[in-house]
Amino acid sequence: MDPNQAQRPRHSLAPAIRAAYGAGQEDEALEPIVKCDEAGRPIGRLRDGDAVVFYDIRGEREVELTEALTDPAFGRFAVRPGLSLDFATMIEYAPRLNVRVAFPPEGRIKNTLTEVVTGAGLRLVKISESEKAIHIGYFLNGKSDEVFPGEGRVIVPSPQGVANYAETPVMSVRGVVEAVQAKIGDPACRVIIANMANVDVIGHIEDKAAVLKAVEAVDAALGEVETAARAAGLTLIVSSDHGTVEEWLYPDGAVNTGHTKNPVPFILCDYTASEPERVRARDRGELADIAPTVLGLLGLDPPPEMTGRSLVLSNPNPIRRAASRRVLLLILDGWGARAETRGNLIAEARTPNFDRLWSRFPHALLESSGEAVGMPAGTVGNSEAGHLHIGAGRRILLDRVKIDKAIEDGSFFRNEAFLGAMEGARRRGAALHLLGIVSFYSSHGTLNHLFALLRMAREQGMERVFIHGLIGRRGEKPESGAIYVEKVEEECRRIGLGDLVTVIGRFWALDREENWDRVEKAYRALVHGEGTPAGAGRD
Repeated sequence: MDPNQAQRPRHSLAPAIRAAYGAGQEDEALEPIVKCDEAGRPIGRLRDGDAVVFYDIRGEREVELTEALTDPAFGRFAVRPGLSLDFATMIEYAPRLNVRVAFPPEGRIKNTLTEVVTGAGLRLVKISESEKAIHIGYFLNGKSDEVFPGEGRVIVPSPQGVANYAETPVMSVRGVVEAVQAKIGDPACRVIIANMANVDVIGHIEDKAAVLKAVEAVDAALGEVETAARAAGLTLIVSSDHGTVEEWLYPDGAVNTGHTKNPVPFILCDYTASEPERVRARDRGELADIAPTVLGLLGLDPPPEMTGRSLVLSNPNPIRRAASRRVLLLILDGWGARAETRGNLIAEARTPNFDRLWSRFPHALLESSGEAVGMPAGTVGNSEAGHLHIGAGRRILLDRVKIDKAIEDGSFFRNEAFLGAMEGARRRGAALHLLGIVSFYSSHGTLNHLFALLRMAREQGMERVFIHGLIGRRGEKPESGAIYVEKVEEECRRIGLGDLVTVIGRFWALDREENWDRVEKAYRALVHGEGTPAGAGRD
């Protein structure tokens, strides 16, 4: 019997996941676990003619795996010849992909900070480690790959050949500082936007000592950049995109490696002014207020699309100086603000430079989560929404909100991309595969979307539906992957359709820096069934 004929939710994969925990594995880098039948054959592998719905949102980490599964000319590693899949994605991951897109972009986000600055004939340069290159590029430019005339980018390679960034918590911040200093020394660069990645990247790792080193490395880097900005007479803005390690513990004491709902700091050090401390700023705002603030400092009028408000109330530095003003926006990625000191690793770390600037210069707290960044109320912030709103200068309704509304009003279940994939698979007698994150809180997606697809598949008369779950602990409690897997299996039993047949850590499947060895591991699990066998006779 063809293993793909086995279609009923049985033999939970949760025991195999918990066994992996016992062997020292964790959710993020969990080695593939593959369900097998009584004869030890993998169940539910991707076969020629099958339909796939990759239901993740966000997209930039989903491109590589999608490309491997859909591009007939793919050559990064060996793929199954002639594998033809009817492939749909929840949102557009990349325009070049030959896939159905259920919720395509609604149009280019016009007049972002980068576009307005460069459109005025001013040179702008962006600097980051490679880990955050997509954020200062694609997301800061309004989810666009376009590089505007006058826009420069300096990408410093993040540490290579490191299995865990906790081994190198300083990362490549030295290279970022040197690049910023070089651009400060170039008077033709009117706007510099730089990202320091350490706090966010290391904050997702359960290693307190490494997190403290990351925070302190960023603070030291801030001190060097501030010294150079002051010497050159720049206007320095220090802010962040979302919080992380300022709320390191859940109320029960468990470690929280995810993002937070807390605001982020905003500090304005106007070194063009004789008395920068006298600049008056609003004490509250949101990330969308940063772009109009920068434009105002440059003497540029914000476009009508920018509904954010400048954070500057008054500035003793006359506007006549705006013609020569230079602005440096420094994004301390993941640096949140929280008064409570319990579990606050920002407060616990030594941060003399940040503390000095916060106490001396005008500052504010900016909302960086929930509705302020186009997400559902009460949800945590993330780097994608954060950089998008910093650059857009307005609230942008994110894909998750649009998809949730489509489920509520029923249009989700009439979506042509989903219907086309399901109808084609049913007509060919093929299987439907649902691939994506299994979490309620991930910025990559939610189980609510998976469950809606399961209901739709049942309504469309699908008989064989296989689920391939990606897990990863970001904002989740320890060993949450096994709990989510059980929730998926319970839902499959409840509606009488679907079988969860693959579980793999998101580290392997959701890469964005061409670590093709990782992507290959995910591909071979999905297509060839390579991984730890689980299921019949193995529970």
